[in-house]
Amino acid sequence: MTGEVDDTGTPVIRLSIAGRECLATIDTGFNGDLELPAELKDHFTVEYAGESSSTLAGGVVIEEDLYEVSFPFDNEIVVARVTFAPVQGILVGTGLLHNYRLEINFVTRTVVLEKVVVT
Repeated sequence: MTGEVDDTGTPVIRLSIAGRECLATIDTGFNGDLELPAELKDHFTVEYAGESSSTLAGGVVIEEDLYEVSFPFDNEIVVARVTFAPVQGILVGTGLLHNYRLEINFVTRTVVLEKVVVT
């Protein structure tokens, strides 16, 4: 998968969700799988997986419901743990990238996600 570093210096990739292309921020400070806008919840079959406690950058701790969904990622369907929030953007966390090598080149403004198969 490839993406780019946008005009604000944020690494983003494009994902196809619910029949539309969406920009998703790669958030290396987020160790979960995904945070999706609440408006997308109806587009997935969700299975409640419990509560998630997250510490935000400012030290604020938030509690959110956590769900498992079948999610389209890198031309596959993967089971991802997702929180739905009243936000517009999508966050891809390091939990979803555990089988990937991530390269962010701020000079060329490119992002490369390469699946790594460990034998």
